[in-house]
Amino acid sequence: MTILESDSAGLLAAVQAVLERKGLVSTFEVHQQIAITDAANPGQGARMVARAWLDPDYRSLLLEDGTAAAEALGIRMRGMPPLGVLENTAGVHHLVVCTLCSCYPRAVLGYPPFWYKSAGYRARAIRDPRELLASEWKTVIPDTVKLRVVDSTADYRWMVLPRRPAGTEDWDEARLSAIVRAGDMIGVTVPEVG
Repeated sequence: MTILESDSAGLLAAVQAVLERKGLVSTFEVHQQIAITDAANPGQGARMVARAWLDPDYRSLLLEDGTAAAEALGIRMRGMPPLGVLENTAGVHHLVVCTLCSCYPRAVLGYPPFWYKSAGYRARAIRDPRELLASEWKTVIPDTVKLRVVDSTADYRWMVLPRRPAGTEDWDEARLSAIVRAGDMIGVTVPEVG
């Protein structure tokens, strides 16, 4: 059975009406959450990364509690799954994938790219992550670096704290955040100074 778009919209309206009648949610709250979700974008995560590169206390908070770190920068996380942050180092590179569907840290990175949701990306990320990164993104992870694939789930979302590129020691937060891309924060790419 195929659910038509109009059927989906009708079902959504009916569920929202029941929640409103029960006093669990208001139309305003629903629209507010939609606006927050639609406004989310990779720039928010990039600000978190840049702040962590500059501020050791913020970096510690980010790695300990990504949700609290996002909230500390004014990024609303209410109603979102907890956010974990994985630090790339000289010895370990993290790659985030959702093996079941498309669980993605939308509050800090916006909507997932189309390829992130594809069965091909999910399967190749598990089966041969080095080859996937090299062939699709030209990201070469040396064999001496451990490549750790981490599953983002409906219960817990993951983001990567990439390594700060050399040559950026005197840069301010705005300039640093400008070089951080969504792919850097899920591990398919690494920040570059261009």
